[in-house]
Amino acid sequence: MATYTIIGGDQKQYSFVTEDNICHWIAEGRLNELSLIKKDGDAEFRPLTEFPEFADALAAKAAPAVGSAVSATESGVPPKTSRLAITSLVLAVLGLFTCGATAFIGLILGIIALVKVKNSRGALGGGGLALAGIIVSAIFIFLIPLFVAMVLPALAAAKQKAQAVTCLNNVKQVSLALRMCGEANQGYYPAATNWCDAVRSYAGTTNIFHCPVDVSGSRCSYAFNAEVGGVEVGKVDPETVVIFEADGGWNLSGGKALLLGNPRHVRGVVVGFADGHVELVPRSRLAQLRWNP
Repeated sequence: MATYTIIGGDQKQYSFVTEDNICHWIAEGRLNELSLIKKDGDAEFRPLTEFPEFADALAAKAAPAVGSAVSATESGVPPKTSRLAITSLVLAVLGLFTCGATAFIGLILGIIALVKVKNSRGALGGGGLALAGIIVSAIFIFLIPLFVAMVLPALAAAKQKAQAVTCLNNVKQVSLALRMCGEANQGYYPAATNWCDAVRSYAGTTNIFHCPVDVSGSRCSYAFNAEVGGVEVGKVDPETVVIFEADGGWNLSGGKALLLGNPRHVRGVVVGFADGHVELVPRSRLAQLRWNP
C-alpha cells in the first residue's frame, strides 16, 4: 500500500502515513483541501485536492458543512437579536407618552421584524420582542379614539372657560373706562347714545369692546344700560346693571330686552355692575337683575 508524507498544521513533516490515516484525518478536520502532501517517491508537495484517491473523503467532509448552513441553530451559533424587533417594542412603549403616535411606526417595524426573524431560519432572534411590539402598538392604536374622546371635551371646556374669562376682563375694563369717563365728566355717566365714543379714549384699546366668542363682526359685543346714561355715578345703586353682553354694535344702549337670548358662554351672560364688579350671570338669575338706577 502506498504511503505519504504530509505537512501538518505545526508545519512538521510526517512520513509513512497511509491512505486510511489521511481519510480519517480529513473526516476529523485535521486535513483539508489545501493541506500539502506528497506520495512517497515524489519530489514535490501538492495540495490534497490534486490526489484523486482522496476526492471522496473531501466531498464527504464538505457535505455536512453545506447541510449545516441550512440552520444557524443547528450549528450552535447563537442567533443575533433583531434590532427592528427591539425598536418596535421601544416605540410601542413610547406610545404611552405620545398618545399612541409612535405606536403606528412600532406596529409596522414589528411586522417587518417578525417576518425577517421567521425567514432567517434561526440566524435572527427577537421574534418574541417583535410580537410584543406588535401587540403593545395595536393596543395603543386601539386606545387612540378613546384618548381623543376623553381629551376633546376637556379641551373644549378649557377653551370656553378661557373665553369667558377674557369676556369678563373686557367688561371689567369697559366698566373702569366708564367710571374714568364719569370722573372727567363732573361725576356723570356719558350719554347712552354715544357711550362707546365717550369712553374709547379711556379704554386704551378697542379690543376690550369685543367678546372672543362673538362672530357677528360687530365693533362692540356689549350694550350700555340706557337708564344710567347721563346719571350721576354716585347716585346709582351699586347692583344696577351698567354694561352687559348683547347682539348689537357700536354705541348700542337699552335695557333687558337687549339681553342675549342665546348666551355666548355656557354658564350665562357677562354683566358689569355700577359698583365696578363683573359677573357671569346664569340664565336663572337674569330676570332678577336691577336696571333702574
